[in-house]
Amino acid sequence: MEFETKCLHAGYEPENGGPRVLPIVQSTTYAYDSTDEIGKLFDLEAAGYFYTRLANPTTGAVEEKIAALEGGVGALCTSSGQAATFYAVLNILEAGDHLISSSYIYGGTYNLFAHTLRKMGIEVTFVDQDASKEELLKAAKPNTKAIFGETIANPAVKVLDQEKFAAVAKELDIPFLIDNTFATPYFCRPFEFGADIVIHSTTKYLDGHAVQTGGVIVDGGSFNWNNGKFPQLSEPDETYHGIVYTEKFGQAAYITKARVQLMRDLGATPSPQNSFLLNLGMETLPVRMDRHYENAMTVAKYLMEQKAIAKVNYPGLESNADYALTQKYVPNGLCGVISVEFAEGKEVAAKWLDALELVSLEVHVADIRTCALHPATSTHRQLTDEELRQAGISPGLVRISCGIENVKDILADLQQAFDKLEG
Repeated sequence: MEFETKCLHAGYEPENGGPRVLPIVQSTTYAYDSTDEIGKLFDLEAAGYFYTRLANPTTGAVEEKIAALEGGVGALCTSSGQAATFYAVLNILEAGDHLISSSYIYGGTYNLFAHTLRKMGIEVTFVDQDASKEELLKAAKPNTKAIFGETIANPAVKVLDQEKFAAVAKELDIPFLIDNTFATPYFCRPFEFGADIVIHSTTKYLDGHAVQTGGVIVDGGSFNWNNGKFPQLSEPDETYHGIVYTEKFGQAAYITKARVQLMRDLGATPSPQNSFLLNLGMETLPVRMDRHYENAMTVAKYLMEQKAIAKVNYPGLESNADYALTQKYVPNGLCGVISVEFAEGKEVAAKWLDALELVSLEVHVADIRTCALHPATSTHRQLTDEELRQAGISPGLVRISCGIENVKDILADLQQAFDKLEG
């Protein structure tokens, strides 16, 4: 099936006389005829549902759809994007291990890596993703277990050189984890460029309507977990009577462990209702993403002409430093997110934001409705001035997420806010 068709049909096929639309299975548990059947489920000897914390038919269909869209062997949905990132890392790193991460990442992810993981004994080194492969390799240590980046950074809107990061990972014999939230699998499928694990905040474009929070981890099934660096996967798990994930589940070892171990113990489970809403959003993903991109290109060109703006950062513009990377990794479209820097800094940026009327001032992004935010005082508020600089966030930076309204109305609202500045 082509991508657009998968968005509608992958993951769920109605039975004869069954509901055409994916149903909501709003149940915490499932009934069986014998204790033997339930025992096999708990021993991972049989597939099925027994408790919604681990698996649910509605969520399961959504996981199959996302895996199909990304080209992975399996997926695990979580209750938030933060939970997905946390599980993705914790599934293979533990106290004493080391992670390399791009510094151009979402503020919540930065705090997770720089502070929470550190408290758990996991060290993280942040690197400039524009550095050469040789420079990136210098950040590695004997205990380095993974490298992380974002396809399109939030909020700096920088495009990652995925093949460079994949080459670093290959040389170190570690997996390359990537957050593909902004590009979505419609515009980019990182497995095709060497990524091993893909992560999404499904709260964003996959949902698209700001009605559910969620996350997902997708396993590419390509990494060799038997290389001696990941005993969590290649040695017996005593909590399942000594099962070895790489032996029992092959290509799906990583994603199976994430489900039956981390989700079992930590329980960041999405509700069936939220999974239903996520599926509903994904059905229109291609149509929405084309419009987001089209509107963002128009808005970015308009903003380039405004004297109050010192810099417009949108990699779709030929003048952008990442334009060549855009043509390589996301040639058919980017996202609806633009970052701009106001020439006179934070106070003028705040005044302009407060003057917006149609555009919502909200802590969100990738919505069908246009919204805007000042990252330095919101999503990245916990970062120091130096950390903000490393993440590409200046005091006057504003993030604009273009929705799917008629672009004339978006431009009119931006213009009236600029007019108020001048007035």
